[in-house]
Amino acid sequence: MRARVAERPGRLAALAGAFARLHCNILALQIAPAGSASMLPGGCDALDEFIVEAPASLTPHDLWQAVDRAGGADAVIVPAQVRDLIDPGIQALLLGRRVRDDPGELVAAMTELLRTADIGMHGPGEPVPAEEPTVMTIPVPTGGVLVARRPDLPFTPTEAARAAALAAAARHRQWADE
Repeated sequence: MRARVAERPGRLAALAGAFARLHCNILALQIAPAGSASMLPGGCDALDEFIVEAPASLTPHDLWQAVDRAGGADAVIVPAQVRDLIDPGIQALLLGRRVRDDPGELVAAMTELLRTADIGMHGPGEPVPAEEPTVMTIPVPTGGVLVARRPDLPFTPTEAARAAALAAAARHRQWADE
């Protein structure tokens, strides 16, 4: 579950309380800047991502309503997998090493990093779709770009930075071999 939250005292506590009232357990939490240094009257805007264990009887709409009432905005709720509990920073480092050692692993590693199977390579000069919150283009060492799509969950600025760093790991190997 992701939601924009005004970063000020009590906002995170309000969301945690809303989850507790629904008998949900917060398994993981990531807080990232929401993007372009957006500011709200009550504080800086951030993107909070929760992995929540919820009762089977709870619907995504129930969660959405609770987040909305607790002050979260633009909530997006998708089912999580066990692999989503891996610390994203550690995962990025491990994937970077894998790609540095074998640049041919870039697409598979990017699939893991961005949690989407919809990643395609576009060669130099090939048209690419316009970027939007659910589409990301990542330049690769061969001169083309990877196009990642994740229609159910928009990409974050942090994910874009990690994807660029992962592609750079493949470039590092290319330069080392020259």
